[in-house]
Amino acid sequence: MLRSLFSGISSLRSHQTMLDVTGNNIANANTTGFKASQTRFEDTLSQMLNAPGAPQADNGGTNPAQVGLGVRVAGISTNFTPGAAQQTGRSLDMMLNGDGFFVVSSGGEQLYTRAGAFTLDGLGRLVTSSGAQVMGWAADADGVVNANGPLSNLSLPVSTTMGARATSTVTFTGNLPSDAEVGTSLLRSIDVHAADGAATSLDVRYTLRASTPGATWDVQVMDGDTELGTGSIAFDARGGLQDVTVPRVTVAGAPMDLDMSGLTGFASLTTVEAASQDGQGAGVLQSFSMNADGTLMGSFSNGLKRAVGMVAVGSFANAEGLEKVGGSMLRASVNSGDVAVGAAGDGGRGTLTGGALEMSNVDLSQEFTNLIIAQRGFQAGSRIITTSDELLQELVNLKR
Repeated sequence: MLRSLFSGISSLRSHQTMLDVTGNNIANANTTGFKASQTRFEDTLSQMLNAPGAPQADNGGTNPAQVGLGVRVAGISTNFTPGAAQQTGRSLDMMLNGDGFFVVSSGGEQLYTRAGAFTLDGLGRLVTSSGAQVMGWAADADGVVNANGPLSNLSLPVSTTMGARATSTVTFTGNLPSDAEVGTSLLRSIDVHAADGAATSLDVRYTLRASTPGATWDVQVMDGDTELGTGSIAFDARGGLQDVTVPRVTVAGAPMDLDMSGLTGFASLTTVEAASQDGQGAGVLQSFSMNADGTLMGSFSNGLKRAVGMVAVGSFANAEGLEKVGGSMLRASVNSGDVAVGAAGDGGRGTLTGGALEMSNVDLSQEFTNLIIAQRGFQAGSRIITTSDELLQELVNLKR
């Protein structure tokens, strides 16, 4: 049989594969996080008709004469160029900007994906659309995330609570007017917390005792009608803090220090205020948002925010070596290298954007052009077969 017959067959097979790959790309033009594939061809073995000859003193060298035996698929590569962003507004939708993959657990196997359309299941676990559990690191009771620790499945149950903490320090800032009339009284209040989170109003009254050469203010600390302690604050003639004598007080069983080292005593300014206190009441998780490094920040009913976890991002030395396993999932292979897991934005990994999804990177104009190329290649291969058949028919007809 003619070699051209088999070359034509190989062309049909190869271009059929190209059609399959291109058709799959077009079918997934709207698949979240999908990465398009490209088909590469290479020639097969070539039959040697005349071997090459070396140049001689009396004769020149000759080139080899070879007949190719067709074409085959050299490989199907995946294009990991990031897709465009699609804003969704859902707090559970996440998009990777740059390299990297979300790490998920499915059936006890660790897989990877670029599709960040996550939901919460009945147990409050963060899962993909197919039920694979998103992996990362949970925060401890103080909201600290250890990104160097072992991975675990992330969960955000509605019952997540922020524990109460007793107030230990109350900080006052601002200015006490040095030119006020002697006897002027200023009252400032702030809510402080006991060990169980119960809030109590702490009142501090400043009374001007003397205004020259530097102002001196008496300090009275009150819990409602109960006096907890007294002290004084003295400023120099330039308004700088000279001396502070404020006792440590106990409110609802919680000892507290009153930090007034940030006060000043300039004229004509009355800006003194209770700036902050380090206690908190208990709260329950109401919503969450995500930082660029993948930290999930929970908003609690007590008005505070705290990290509740961090989404892990994995990277590979050779991302094209990953194996597609369906469901927009990828599996590590012997040629992808080992996964390097870390925080988003660290070690060359991309950052994360909440409320957005990565669209498919399929270029429809290029894919439809590839359809035409594959179709014409297939037609040309079939023409090789029909032409070879006509030649064989001529040979058969010689016996007539």
